[in-house]
Amino acid sequence: MKAKAIVVSAHGGPEVLQAVELDVADPGPDEVRIRNHAIGLNFIDIYYRTGLYPAATPHGLGFEGAGVVDAVGSNVKFLKEGDRVGYGQGPLGAYAEVRVMPPAMVVKLPKAIGFDDAAAAMLKGLTVQYLFRQTYRLQGTETILFHAAAGGVGLIACQWARALGVKLIGTVSSPEKAALAKKNGAWATIDYSKENFVERVKELTGGAKVPVVYDGVGKDTWEGSLDCLQPRGLMVSFGNASGAVAGVNLGILAAKGSLFVTRPTLGTHAVPRSRLEASAEELFDMMASGKIKLEIDQRYKLAEAAQAHIDLAGRKTTGSSVLVP
Repeated sequence: MKAKAIVVSAHGGPEVLQAVELDVADPGPDEVRIRNHAIGLNFIDIYYRTGLYPAATPHGLGFEGAGVVDAVGSNVKFLKEGDRVGYGQGPLGAYAEVRVMPPAMVVKLPKAIGFDDAAAAMLKGLTVQYLFRQTYRLQGTETILFHAAAGGVGLIACQWARALGVKLIGTVSSPEKAALAKKNGAWATIDYSKENFVERVKELTGGAKVPVVYDGVGKDTWEGSLDCLQPRGLMVSFGNASGAVAGVNLGILAAKGSLFVTRPTLGTHAVPRSRLEASAEELFDMMASGKIKLEIDQRYKLAEAAQAHIDLAGRKTTGSSVLVP
């Protein structure tokens, strides 16, 4: 069959995103074919578009989506044609009407979870799950710092922290984003365009600082984030929205209090499959109970992917964004 998809033939700006029609093959024995109903938009997509994260061209784009299985390989036993599914990791290629992929990261959707919510939550929601429940398992007594609290990951984090009883301090770039983060459960916000976030963290914690910082911004916040940590605190660097962190001096970790640093990814927190299924179940339970509600503030047609990237990189978006095939 033929289906529309976004292809990157050369790395660069948003203009390299090409809407093309491709031949989509039948799935192999260990594959499934999914007709997407919604596709998630994430900063990691920009990293692959620009070549910050290397991939051989031409290649597809996107990791996160939700839809219906329309064909199943002979060796795949836990999925069948007609299943409603979501996925948040795997080979590039979610920016497509129909795609063939290995089923390792595909999970069935409960009836209570719609396609748009699943597409907005699979990568971002599972990211918060591993950050809060695996990388540093929050107990409910902590005060934490979370950068970009009004973004897609950030708003889920605000809600999850509130549900756990955790005081989340969120950095934002405007009063409007501060209000959005507070509405979603942030205990306090810091407008980094006007305030020194290190000094504000010290003020908000009475000088105690925080045991863990979750930083998806990268280069611009790296040094300041280390200064927000208590002795033996954990720096969780999980993204590079402002550019990659480079030239890390391990001696700084000693000087600032025997700090720990990790650079986690979803892929290594979602294996074996039983862990993925348990993580997804916890996420879906949080969504079905209303403790986490997705803020899908932008919807774009698949052919408008370039504009979606411009808006995301320009900090013009709030909450989550989805592409609609």
